[in-house]
Amino acid sequence: MNIIQIILILLVAGIAGMGSVLDEAQTHRPLVACTLIGLILGDVKTGIILGGTLEMMALGWMNVGLAMAPDTALASVISTLLVINTHTSIGEGIAIAVPLAAAGQALTIFVRTIVVFFVHKGDDFAQKGNYRAIEWMHVIALGLQALRVMIPTGIVLALSTSAVEGVLKSIPTVITGGLQIGGGIIVVVGYAMVINMMDVPELKPFFYLGFLFAAFTKFNLVGFGGLGLILALLYLQLEYSGKNNNSQAAVASAGSSQQSSSADDDLDDDLDD
Repeated sequence: MNIIQIILILLVAGIAGMGSVLDEAQTHRPLVACTLIGLILGDVKTGIILGGTLEMMALGWMNVGLAMAPDTALASVISTLLVINTHTSIGEGIAIAVPLAAAGQALTIFVRTIVVFFVHKGDDFAQKGNYRAIEWMHVIALGLQALRVMIPTGIVLALSTSAVEGVLKSIPTVITGGLQIGGGIIVVVGYAMVINMMDVPELKPFFYLGFLFAAFTKFNLVGFGGLGLILALLYLQLEYSGKNNNSQAAVASAGSSQQSSSADDDLDDDLDD
């Protein structure tokens, strides 16, 4: 691993750490972070597969109220590094990601506790009208979130591959096997959540159509993606045309009723004359 790869990995780690707070570009999602790390290390396929698997797990990880979700950014970056560098399996990567997410959760709580100080300092600067200082409070707080992922990633990068492999092999099989089973269960829960979100009556025919194509054709995932895009565009066009026709019918109906009303008024005027 050369110096450029190390810098790029740390940069992705920092962006993922900030993304877990901003939630705008979704850079902390496993599918994005794992793919970027895989691209930097020259193994995009492993990054996409691991990211897609972890993404199904992370669907159930969300912040609700004061409950802090496991950290997907730290788990995605470091697990992809370890899987690609040590040539371990995707299942072992999932087993590594689960405790990493829990450790990242604790780090997130710790960093957000520190950030409270900068929030109060921002309030003080706001009373004084010092807008530049307020901006710096935001930058520092966001920088701490980046360091939350960058520092553990840098520690992993500083360790030799043999040392990491030794640590991984020293973990008892019962623990890694249990984590793999637990990660698999979480993936199933993620699929169930996706199916529940797709529980829309007018979209169910497309859902069943996908199963039929998967069972009786030899379409690959790229073909299914293209077919889904075409059907989605066709559905939107039909829905738009249907709404447009209904609106035109409503306008025509309103116009005819208005003409009928004016004709009745003219007839009343003729009778009055």
